[in-house]
Amino acid sequence: MGRYVARRLLLTIPVLIGASFLIFAMVYALPGDPIRALAGDRPVSPAVVEVLRERFHLDDPLYVQYWEYVKGLAQGDLGTDFRGRPVLDTIERTLPVTVELTVVAIVFEAVIGLVAGVLAGIRRNGFFDNLVLVSTTLIVSIPILVLAFLAQLLFGLKLGWFPIAGTREGLYSYVLPGLVLASGSLAYVARLTRTSIAENLRADYVRTARAKGLPNRTVIVRHTLRNSLIPVATFIGADIGTLLGGAIITETVFNLPGIGREVFDAVRQQEGAVVVGIVTLMVFFFIFFNLVVDVLYAVLDPRIRYD
Repeated sequence: MGRYVARRLLLTIPVLIGASFLIFAMVYALPGDPIRALAGDRPVSPAVVEVLRERFHLDDPLYVQYWEYVKGLAQGDLGTDFRGRPVLDTIERTLPVTVELTVVAIVFEAVIGLVAGVLAGIRRNGFFDNLVLVSTTLIVSIPILVLAFLAQLLFGLKLGWFPIAGTREGLYSYVLPGLVLASGSLAYVARLTRTSIAENLRADYVRTARAKGLPNRTVIVRHTLRNSLIPVATFIGADIGTLLGGAIITETVFNLPGIGREVFDAVRQQEGAVVVGIVTLMVFFFIFFNLVVDVLYAVLDPRIRYD
């Protein structure tokens, strides 16, 4: 297992380099002049524009700009934005907000999704099973942008149950956006759990356990659920990185000062260093949590071994 983890960590380096180059190239290809975008409608002296373009290597070819970025990255420097603020400071300021939002979303996804999926799988073709199938299909079919505005309107403005913007209410401020962020993944977890439970209930080892006279609760919890959690754990583990990087819409709609909203603002203002630094970090998180899931395989199923 140790050699497997070390090998996966070493493979992370070329993946991160390749991902950062692709992101850098896409930012480089964006039309427009970021210095002009920074100034807005205010007139800027040509001398100032020239100095800024030289300072940020904007007139250099793509490979020169990327090499300068990699040299700074090797020294732990993610660069600075066009206002002179270090990208690392921006990440340190916004990452805690996105992490809190993601944790709330994962809790909703795991708890509600697993409970709904287990109950639907046990009572397959019953009323609750049909209710889960219909509700999850409806949730998946609604775009998250529409769902976010509907949640704000219904639960925030009409009913007044939750705050609809900012983080002034502390952890309570993350409940509604966390539920919106987790909605699509929650539906997939419920469906995946339902299918896995239903398939394992027909397995030979479950019939053997019932034939031995074990209580139904023991059969479900100790035998069926453990094996059924393997594909679910895979999905949830991979989804952590996806939620961290996919919070752009949710954080923008709910006015949360997190990484997702920072990326949105950086793209709009053509802050290439900010976009590349944050998205590369999200790629690392995605790779890391996939590695954690692979290691958990051996915990959930002792038959799985890594050479």
